[in-house]
Amino acid sequence: MHIRTSFPYDTTHDDLWIPLPDGTLLYARVWRPLTDEPVPALLEYLPYRLSDWTAPRDHQRHPWYAGHGYASVRVDIRGHGNSEGMPTDEYSATELADGVEVVNWLAAQPWCDGKVGMFGISWGGFNSLQIAALAPEPLKAIVTVCSTDDRYDNDVHYMGGSVLAVDMHAWAATMLAFVSRPPDPLYVGPVWREMWIKRLEAAVEPFLHTWLAHQTRDEYWRHGSVCEDYGAIDAAVLAVGGWHDPYRDTVLRLVEHLPADRVRGLIGPWSHQYPDRGLPPGPAIGFLQETLRWWDHWLKGIDSGAMREPLLRAYVSDSHPPATVYGTLPGRWVGEPAWPSPNVTAVSYGFRDSAVSHSTAAVPVRSPQHTGVDAGRFFPFGNDADLPPDQRDDDGRSVCFDFVVGEETWVLGRPRVRLRVTSEVPSGQIAVRLCDMAPDGSSTLVTRGVLNLSARQGRDRAVPWTPGATEYVEFELSGIGHVFPPGHRIRLAVSSTYWPWIWPQPDSAAGFTLHPEGSSLELPVRARALAETAITFEEPEQAEPLGVNSPITLDEPRPERLVVRDVAKGEWRLEVDPRYGGTRVYPDGLEFTEDALETYTIHEADPLSARTRSDWFVRLHRPELAWDATVRTRSEISCTGKDFIASNEVICTDGGEVVFHRTWEQRIPRTAG
Repeated sequence: MHIRTSFPYDTTHDDLWIPLPDGTLLYARVWRPLTDEPVPALLEYLPYRLSDWTAPRDHQRHPWYAGHGYASVRVDIRGHGNSEGMPTDEYSATELADGVEVVNWLAAQPWCDGKVGMFGISWGGFNSLQIAALAPEPLKAIVTVCSTDDRYDNDVHYMGGSVLAVDMHAWAATMLAFVSRPPDPLYVGPVWREMWIKRLEAAVEPFLHTWLAHQTRDEYWRHGSVCEDYGAIDAAVLAVGGWHDPYRDTVLRLVEHLPADRVRGLIGPWSHQYPDRGLPPGPAIGFLQETLRWWDHWLKGIDSGAMREPLLRAYVSDSHPPATVYGTLPGRWVGEPAWPSPNVTAVSYGFRDSAVSHSTAAVPVRSPQHTGVDAGRFFPFGNDADLPPDQRDDDGRSVCFDFVVGEETWVLGRPRVRLRVTSEVPSGQIAVRLCDMAPDGSSTLVTRGVLNLSARQGRDRAVPWTPGATEYVEFELSGIGHVFPPGHRIRLAVSSTYWPWIWPQPDSAAGFTLHPEGSSLELPVRARALAETAITFEEPEQAEPLGVNSPITLDEPRPERLVVRDVAKGEWRLEVDPRYGGTRVYPDGLEFTEDALETYTIHEADPLSARTRSDWFVRLHRPELAWDATVRTRSEISCTGKDFIASNEVICTDGGEVVFHRTWEQRIPRTAG
């Protein structure tokens, strides 16, 4: 990582308030180049508290952009951080309308030349796409990183029509802890407590209740899903993702559906992080320089070469042994002129021709309920235990079909399966994992996919299976770039459960019957012998770090991921420390502590034993102001055959005094999940 201290422009920064039409003021921090000429503005618009949570990350990039001649602006969404107003659901119509107003306000400032870009990762990448679809005139270009175009089937709520137990729960709990945090008196003054209590009493409601109330792809999920109308997006789009991020398929869809003269895609080996941060897996790239080329082309009219790049640049990883963390994955960059690419051909592998099954006999698939305990983290962030370990244990709980690799096989895109299935019960799900099996027997997870059987006719409806019926079902796995070498085997592992990623169906213990005859795997195989121009990037570069300190502690850290098996009870428990940050001391004097623990429990034979729990503790302390605020939250989900049971609790204190305490208990019918 190169830390840059000298830039073409000297810079300044200010905190200010952006007025909305209803009188609400949004808190903003603006870094600007010192110049008499107006410049384009870049906007990052988030709920994640610019004065503490994202401050270190903001300081890496906003001053860098300012030093290259852009006004770079970070804004807290209404009801979050130090902004006024009440928080709303994620990507609400209010949030997006406010975002349009912010874009227009920035364009009208004397230091802005009227052109605006938006960028962000995750939430900020989502709303960049969604605001681009609303087409405010000043918004000319966006950079969307680790985001989705489909809020139902490619977000943290559902996968293949099934409830995502791992992140439906964990993210709802995280946002409950975020929404409950107070404004900072250093920035808003003595009104902070009044603002905080008003928010808590009027607006804090677990997101989980809403998300579980919409178990099929209805109008709630269509809102904000730009895949509903790609044509609404006028701005140029640089779509960025990582093969170890759950949102990478959005990049493939955007380069397929947006006009080629206004879109470029970039997919590396990365986790859910900006590609310049150097967090595993690498290699990292000079991402800020890459985005500067994008901004220069679209906001300044400079011929930067950004649009002479291939439509899609993707990293194809070499085969690698299983591990939960990789510093750098071996591989190479390839460029595709179109998507779908003329360099990629669909190759079918019939199950009856696999190395382990030349039979047409039906195969029962009845996986133990804890199958999936080695799935790894849904959102890898570059931690030591994020990625899936060796898959041999989960393979042993699944039905596997192996295909011998005779010659080096490059896979680039989304594999697809076609399965002939008989089920004796009306509900269930299918999980498939594509693995790279080495000669020593180790099994590296390459990609995976899931289908809720009730969603087989479309994600917008729930159609029960007719007991005893046999049907064909088809679905795609998540995209990947991977090389299978000669002598390895391509393994497709099929299971009837995938906990804790997928909430088990009430009937999942019954499993289903899989018929090899008529079942197949289709791989997108890329040609190898191509005369390609080498794709290169500059080394990662950022502005000087903010200077946040983490106090030394002698406490033994918790394991990041701990699997506990009670052999006598047949119970499995997964404990996850998401490692969001611990204790940090900021240059402005803030002492910030946060701690979270997620727990996922299931009995290996009982799908109705599934239970999730998340506990959060947050402390915000300013000794010089005698400010000491804490937030504690508890979130739990359990189930019956007919209902989800959600339990949530929030306790907030000011100087030890409890200022807010509320619990919620809800039963939500299982209409599809």
